[in-house]
Amino acid sequence: MARIAGVDLPGRKHIWISLQYIFGIGPHFSKEICEKAEIPLDKKTDDLDENEIRRIREVIEGGYKVEGDARRERAMNIKR
Repeated sequence: MARIAGVDLPGRKHIWISLQYIFGIGPHFSKEICEKAEIPLDKKTDDLDENEIRRIREVIEGGYKVEGDARRERAMNIKR
């Protein structure tokens, strides 16, 4: 089971589906992340090696607001 952005991703699903378990990543962004990390969309999460997981983490940290940052931004927008 891969752990990315503090979320345990389900192992038996395709990676582009599993990435959607992270708050702030939907279908479009998950496919975009896989393309940038050069990972085929039909690869299962359990089949990822450490290098591929590292590339996914780097892509997400490089340009996407996920989990805590996305939740905080949404809460501030609601309060405003």
